[in-house]
Amino acid sequence: MQKSLQALLLISLVTFLLAACGGSPAPQTPPKIYGSGSIVAVWDMENFSVTENQILDDMQEFLSAKVAETLKEQGEYVIVERQKLLLALEELAIGSSSLASEASRLQIGRMLGAELMVFGGFQQFGEQLRIDLRLIEVESGGVIRVAEHTSTASDVTALLSAAEAAALELL
Repeated sequence: MQKSLQALLLISLVTFLLAACGGSPAPQTPPKIYGSGSIVAVWDMENFSVTENQILDDMQEFLSAKVAETLKEQGEYVIVERQKLLLALEELAIGSSSLASEASRLQIGRMLGAELMVFGGFQQFGEQLRIDLRLIEVESGGVIRVAEHTSTASDVTALLSAAEAAALELL
């Protein structure tokens, strides 16, 4: 009887010690909420189309400007002006080959004080053009949201509307 009481006490003591050693789980850092004044840099969209199309190459800047304008109009974000991005690139003497890496672009975003960056691209397939956008947290490089919209490739107004719709999906 005494041995079974000792065994029961020993088991209880070990269980108590194991429970005490486990401690509480590490506190989780709540995800940062962006919007309301967050600083966003919008990079020019990349043309991933297989066939050469000068009109689409010329649309890169227009589509990116439409995305930036849409985000700014929502009133939640402060947009890094395109001129500031260009000036930073010139001052740092960074060529386009250095910008091929998303990490390089994130580093430039950090230097400009951006919290978020929008990267995107488009691709024509047949008569359709698909626009893809990614909202990236500069600090971690993590993707916060993605958006995609498809439009008629030959209609400039439809392309700009698709860029606007994709930007709205990022919000």
